[in-house]
Amino acid sequence: MNHTDLTLRPITGPEELDLFCQLTYALDHELADDLAAGRRRPGWMWVALRGGELVARAAWWGRAEELVPFLLDVFDLEDVAVGVQLLRTAMAEILPADARTPTYQRMVPSDWRGKAATRSAAEGRMRALEQTGARLLAERLRFEWRPGTPVPSPHRLVFRPIRDEDEIIDLMTRVLDGTLDAHSRDDLTRTSARAAAIRHYEDELAHYRSPRDWWRVATRPDGTPVGFVTPARNNYNPLIGYLAVLPEHRGNGYIDDILAEGTRILAAQQVPRIRAATDLGNVPMANAFRRAGYVDFERTITMAWP
Repeated sequence: MNHTDLTLRPITGPEELDLFCQLTYALDHELADDLAAGRRRPGWMWVALRGGELVARAAWWGRAEELVPFLLDVFDLEDVAVGVQLLRTAMAEILPADARTPTYQRMVPSDWRGKAATRSAAEGRMRALEQTGARLLAERLRFEWRPGTPVPSPHRLVFRPIRDEDEIIDLMTRVLDGTLDAHSRDDLTRTSARAAAIRHYEDELAHYRSPRDWWRVATRPDGTPVGFVTPARNNYNPLIGYLAVLPEHRGNGYIDDILAEGTRILAAQQVPRIRAATDLGNVPMANAFRRAGYVDFERTITMAWP
């Protein structure tokens, strides 16, 4: 394909959203609000045009108070080579030389491998990302709890609010021992458990919009902590943000009680849904969601740069 007539550039502003959405994805309906809120910026939304027609696009998401985007979550293309060219050009403009390259994340149907067109599109995007240096990090199951689903009552554990930031970071550090989470395992190849826990807290938990007194430490009746859960709201959904059992207490079925408590707290807020996710390889967590009545409705492909 001739690439000489390609135009690669960021959009000029919200007035070009119709152009940007000539290719489509499930997040398109959020773009206008994200631009207005500063979670997206015209300079973070790039297009590849040929004769005025959109042939590839990429958009990064970030927090309004930060100068560098946090996530690449919109990437669509009609040709792999064009997608590679667009990514390389945009990232060179958007990311400072010393910045961490944002992770790529894409929602796909649960049966994406079984449908030829869906699989071809997903694998085309992945090939383009690989040619810029990204590698598959994880495939995650996305779950949803819906109102009317029974909420089990915890029966073996006692729950109390998290005391403070130090306590949640200490617990997050401890649960990284033997974790099945691919993102955490990847972090541990580069940094200490405590540094990884602090980064996760600062990147995600610290930005939840909901009260921190929703968060719970699970204990045995004698007060011994066995795990924790952070039911929360982000900018888009109520969710089970982080749920874990301490290594020395795994294998006792406590995960069901902890998930039940997190679900109960959110259900009491009359939420329209509760979202959650876990890696495809984290079978114990996935099974716990299913036992609690959560529906596996979608998957997420995550790729990362070294």
